[in-house]
Amino acid sequence: MSLFKTRDWWSASVGEDEEFDLGCMCIGNIDNSTHGYDKVVIGSYQGVLRIYNPNPNSSTNGVSSAEDLVLEQAFKQPILQVEIGKFSSASEVLKLAVLHPRKIAVYNTTEISGTVEHGSQYQFSLLYEHTLQRTAFNFCYGPFGGVKGKDFLCVQSMDGTVSIFEQESFAFSRFLPGALVPGPIKYLPRLDSFLTASSAWRLESYRYQVLAVASDTAGKDETQNVKSGKKVAVDWSYNIGEQAIDICYMEYSGMAPSILVLGERTIFCLTDNGMLKFAKKLEYDPSCLLPYASLVENKVNYLVGAHTNSLLVYQDSQLKWMAKSQFVPVQLRVGNFNGVRSAVVALSETGRLEVMYLGTDPAIFVPPQVDSRDVNYAALDAEMAHLMKHVKSKSQSSVLAPTIKPEDDLSLHVHVSPNLDDVSLASSLQLEDMDGIPSVTVRIQMKSRLVLENVKLEMICPWPLGCNQSEFTIPKVDPNSPSETFVAVFQRWSGLPSHLYLHISATFSSASGGRRVVTSRANLPSKLVLKPVTPVKTAAQKLTVDTNRPPVSLNELFPDMLGENAGGQGSAIGFQYYGGGPVVTVLASKTSQRYRLQSDQLETMWLPLKELVARLNGHYKKGSQTDFRVSFDGALPLEDYFQIVDHHFELRLAAVQCQDMLAQRAAQFRVIQKRLLTRFKDKTPAPLLNLDTLLEGTYRQILALADLAEETRRAELLAASHLSSGTYLINFLLKLWLDLSEEEFQVLQSAMTPVVGTCEDQGWEESVDAALTHLLRTVLAKSSKDQAVNPSPLALPQDTSRLKKHIALFCDRLGKGVALVDGIKDRGEKSRQVSAAKKDDLDPSETPLSGMLKHRQTNKQTNKKKTLQPLGVPQMDVPVSGQDREFDKKIQKLVPDLDSLTQDS
Repeated sequence: MSLFKTRDWWSASVGEDEEFDLGCMCIGNIDNSTHGYDKVVIGSYQGVLRIYNPNPNSSTNGVSSAEDLVLEQAFKQPILQVEIGKFSSASEVLKLAVLHPRKIAVYNTTEISGTVEHGSQYQFSLLYEHTLQRTAFNFCYGPFGGVKGKDFLCVQSMDGTVSIFEQESFAFSRFLPGALVPGPIKYLPRLDSFLTASSAWRLESYRYQVLAVASDTAGKDETQNVKSGKKVAVDWSYNIGEQAIDICYMEYSGMAPSILVLGERTIFCLTDNGMLKFAKKLEYDPSCLLPYASLVENKVNYLVGAHTNSLLVYQDSQLKWMAKSQFVPVQLRVGNFNGVRSAVVALSETGRLEVMYLGTDPAIFVPPQVDSRDVNYAALDAEMAHLMKHVKSKSQSSVLAPTIKPEDDLSLHVHVSPNLDDVSLASSLQLEDMDGIPSVTVRIQMKSRLVLENVKLEMICPWPLGCNQSEFTIPKVDPNSPSETFVAVFQRWSGLPSHLYLHISATFSSASGGRRVVTSRANLPSKLVLKPVTPVKTAAQKLTVDTNRPPVSLNELFPDMLGENAGGQGSAIGFQYYGGGPVVTVLASKTSQRYRLQSDQLETMWLPLKELVARLNGHYKKGSQTDFRVSFDGALPLEDYFQIVDHHFELRLAAVQCQDMLAQRAAQFRVIQKRLLTRFKDKTPAPLLNLDTLLEGTYRQILALADLAEETRRAELLAASHLSSGTYLINFLLKLWLDLSEEEFQVLQSAMTPVVGTCEDQGWEESVDAALTHLLRTVLAKSSKDQAVNPSPLALPQDTSRLKKHIALFCDRLGKGVALVDGIKDRGEKSRQVSAAKKDDLDPSETPLSGMLKHRQTNKQTNKKKTLQPLGVPQMDVPVSGQDREFDKKIQKLVPDLDSLTQDS
């Protein structure tokens, strides 16, 4: 056992079955953190990029844990080289450059601190990338041309061509004369030149200015195509007589700038102008080289990794130290980490990553000798069978880990005040009648079993309701003194709420250190969004529900919501939504056991109907009448419901059209900027050809389109709320009509979900259509032949005809008595029509389903729609001045030129 060996401080195994070589590792403060500690960036030939933050405190015996890997990104192309530098023109912070065979990209890495110790996360975003026309080999970077605070990129291809990229823009490409196979390349800042090793075993230096003025490809043709390099001249060359493995440039205080070249058998040290300082002949096969600063003046210190699993330390040509390592390193770096400075980082070909230091601590542990004895395999098998039987019996009869619910540590008790606040706390309103908006106070009480700190309380209200404060942070919750929080809920925007549930969630850290969440839900009073008004006699939409008990006076059912209806006969009462919403009238029959709701809009009757049924159930259950039942025997208003679906779908299409047009105008804006920048940078001034006018007009179009997209988004949000209320209403009518059980009603709510989101990737129409199609092909199939499940990917449909057909067919199958859940007997076929159309409106030859799908032509609102044209100025309802009209006329004349610009780009 060798006394002189490397001491492991931290280690990790990078990937599985991945390959690494020289250039696949770099070290630096890539996230630009304030403490200045380095991170290790690893890229493999399999295209996986990883960033490590070595921390032995979170690891076990120096082996990395999951917390040390702060970022992992997979690419479709192999990673040839990674480097850290100032590659962005917008800032001088460090960025990461990644070289692929046909692309070089620059990324930004930022750290976002979380609310807890382990909550930090890293974001990895692309700043820019350059597509290479030749297969890349390696690259170098530096302040080419003597710029300050910036690093440019120089990519060397397999045929010896070097391409210079001035950060986001391409500069030029040059072909190095006599290039056969590429070699290592480095930038020499003092002389502003590039040093590379040619296939003739020579070191060749090329000045940056010579390469820049060697030919005029950058001015005439801004591409990477070069066919000759006759004008490129070598500044100096040196014959090393062997193949160079790596080139390192050293510029430390106390010594002159030097160049270290690692050959197959020799290490050369030269000055930056090509003069040999010394050469060291090696008696082993080297694998990598790493120079570092020396405390002795005019001395060169460097580390050499060898294929003999050794790490050698040299000062000039003299060996100072030698230590054994556990693997052959292909790359060495020095970094400063939390807990150790100037640590040696080594990477092997198979992905073994170690952070080490050099020391002489002897290994004092010697394993004791074990006495040899004969093994009785039969006894071992019998003992193993006995132990396995014991383990199996214990695992079946006991619980390995106790189940701890979050409610055991913290409980939420929510109380909603039955009365509205005397002084309304409504604020930031966007309603018509702001002065009359009420608010209700919600008391949230938290009780804990243990002392909890930093409990985060969050309230989520249904749109368009809001809270005066939606988030709270309670510093401490003591079991001896429960914490109370008061929140005011009110209507903030003008719209139609689909439900009145207030969701409360509390997030805290348990005693074990993990994050726990406790949720609760409270019902808000309907008088928070409805106010009593005078009933309206006529309405476009009517719904009638039946009961099996004599009618009850509406004054008795709604004693807290009478208002203007107080003192009446109790047969009619009216409600209106705050914010100038529609009026809903509730009528009670004097002779029959029926109640009628009527309004001008179908979806507005959902909340009053739900409140009416809930109050009827509460009224009759007080008298111990458990057989009370509410039913619906009318025709389902599918036709009016389909109009709500069509309106929501049209707004979705309009939103997509706005986004596409905005993206097209943005691309057009960038093309014009590029052409203007090219003309401004040209040495010989050229006419602008009205490109500045086109740029200004496009900018105003982008602003107008952004406003239009925001208006469309708000309209889509309002339409989604109406669609959610309408879906709630249709599902509730189906439950009353078919007397569905709770289990069937849950399936119905899952298929025709009333939760309407605004996600662009997966909308309500396609998800509901997929769910109904699945039910129609499984539990609602007429025969076994129809039971075929072949799901298709969810995509935005062209229209809603397929969805409306499936909804009508779904209601028709339910009306014929088919059960939604296995094990429930069929209810028998309903004798009435499952349609919004009257029976005599259908043709005798038509089926009930075809009559249901046949919509009547109704008088729709003649609102002027906003149209978007492919090119030119979009026709939008935005104020246009006289100067803007003149600009628009010029832009319309320049549209053909714009088409050619777009095609060129």
